[in-house]
Amino acid sequence: MKHVILGTAGHIDHGKTALVKTLTGVDTDRLKEEKERGITIELGFTFLDLPSGTRLGIVDVPGHEKFVKHMVAGAWGIDLVALVVAADEGVMPQTREHLDICNLLRVKKGLVILTKIDLVDREFLDLVKEEVKEVVTNTFLEKAPILSVSSITGEGISDLIAELDYLSDEIEERSAEGLFRLPIDRIFIMKGFGTVVTGTLVSGTLSLGETVEILPPGLRGKVRSLQVYNQPVEKAFAGQRTAVNIQGIETSGVERGDVLVHPETLISTQLLDAYLEYLPTASRPLKHRAKMRFHIGTNLTIASSFLLDREELAPGEGGFVQFRLDRSVVALPQDRFVIRDPSAIQTLGGGVILDTLPTKHKRYAAAVIQDLTLFKEGRGDEILRQHILRSGAGGIRFGDLLNRVAILPRGILRLLKEMTDRVEILIVDPERMKVIDIRPYQRLKEMVLTRLIEFHQRFPMKSGLAKEELRTKLPGEMDVRLFQTLLNELIQLKKVVMEKDKLRLPSHQIASADEKGLMKRVEGALRTADLQPPSSKELSDQWSENEQEVQAVLEHLVHEGILIKIKSGMYFHRISIERLKEKLINYLKQHQEITTPQFKEMTRVSRKYAIPLIEYFDQTRLTLRLGDKRVLRTIPQDSASKNG
Repeated sequence: MKHVILGTAGHIDHGKTALVKTLTGVDTDRLKEEKERGITIELGFTFLDLPSGTRLGIVDVPGHEKFVKHMVAGAWGIDLVALVVAADEGVMPQTREHLDICNLLRVKKGLVILTKIDLVDREFLDLVKEEVKEVVTNTFLEKAPILSVSSITGEGISDLIAELDYLSDEIEERSAEGLFRLPIDRIFIMKGFGTVVTGTLVSGTLSLGETVEILPPGLRGKVRSLQVYNQPVEKAFAGQRTAVNIQGIETSGVERGDVLVHPETLISTQLLDAYLEYLPTASRPLKHRAKMRFHIGTNLTIASSFLLDREELAPGEGGFVQFRLDRSVVALPQDRFVIRDPSAIQTLGGGVILDTLPTKHKRYAAAVIQDLTLFKEGRGDEILRQHILRSGAGGIRFGDLLNRVAILPRGILRLLKEMTDRVEILIVDPERMKVIDIRPYQRLKEMVLTRLIEFHQRFPMKSGLAKEELRTKLPGEMDVRLFQTLLNELIQLKKVVMEKDKLRLPSHQIASADEKGLMKRVEGALRTADLQPPSSKELSDQWSENEQEVQAVLEHLVHEGILIKIKSGMYFHRISIERLKEKLINYLKQHQEITTPQFKEMTRVSRKYAIPLIEYFDQTRLTLRLGDKRVLRTIPQDSASKNG
């Protein structure tokens, strides 16, 4: 059976609910207040089985200006709209506003229904028709049929049903392959069953027994039972009004606007990039950082609009905007949204979501505008390629691509395979389907080789660089699996050698016997010199050695933890520093403070060594300088035994 969703639209008391009752026999006003006041406040739901066998789900929305937020929630996700206009009143404010909202939400098909024709004569009815034609000009309803009916006499109802059947036949069925999501519009407790949520299943499918998650709160439960139009089913499909009984979730944690999804598929976000169409009827320009009511799905939150390509948006203009939301929402690229002024008096505009996982952008950034233009106008494969490229050396998960590209999962997998075959991308983590563009991947390989060259130049005596240390020297938080993939390739190409956990270039030769002898002499010389160590030049002159080789040995011994580099060109043996540290702590415990001359006297060294040494203890937070004196910082009792 084919399923199509019809939404009503129109001004208060124009006969929407009465028309639905005439069509279906169901009164969608279920609240006591609705009965007493004779108006629709909440959304109403029912269905009509059309002659062709199509089941037409009907969402009856409120027409009162105070309840436009409910109207937007009901209109999101509908396939057809019935713009209802009472023949005895004609076009009214909410007629125009509801039409604007449907236009902004890009409802593609619909019809106009003139109700209460039993209250007017033919001449007046013709005038109302002309008024309606004028209002729908340049909208999706410009060429839509206009039907006249009476819910009292039944006149025109059979023609209306036939027209609804015809229009429904033109609606393309929604794909069952999309990510399952159901924006929640009602939450209640069913005695003996527990929490029930309802909504229009906008994409994908849902089956009995499946685990589900409610976003943004992140609550998880299991589908205990399913109903579609009050009938129990084992599986619900996109385009159906669905009630889900969930085991393991309390109603207190769920709100209208939350979205039911399969776990680990969709994400919630407070940051959205979008293209905004600002209505010509807006009373003033939209300023940068302006606050507004932001409607998406069944969700309503407050948003700040950060204009990315201009200072203000004039009525009738469109532009790129980043919305920063007070409350997390669930959205996908190409989803439509509506904005209203903070006091909820006027609908200001709406548009299309372009990116659901953006960073906070700088305004007027050419690269950002270029990307957003592509996301708005480009093909799906181009957008997919750009997201992979922009993810850089870190790569991007398949799950994130699902949230950032308006392509079905099967389509994304096909495109990824094609790109892999063309060697444009690399899948570095098959388990999580993490992909990286080949260009930053090649740069990473070059960077690994460069880091090893630098390491060998600085520490020629060392056998190699520890694998984990190399990973930390690469940009960002290098993914472990990506790093291993990269290393495996370099090792296979014989560009890198791995011995135990150490990496080196094939050309690197480990220290010779002469170099090992030089290391031993340098360490011995600094240990003997204690607090007045010679420089690399003094050592090279003394032994007639190459100064660069002596300097390399000094750096190697620092890396090994044998020497401590106090400042550029000045190295001390660690034993000397530890001995001095203990002596300084004891002095300060006894005298509470020390001046530079007193420190110089205690160490019996010249200012050349005394000043760098006392400043080293400041830098390592052993001492605190107060004017021309140093005091001991608050340290653990055993700190005197620790390394400096």
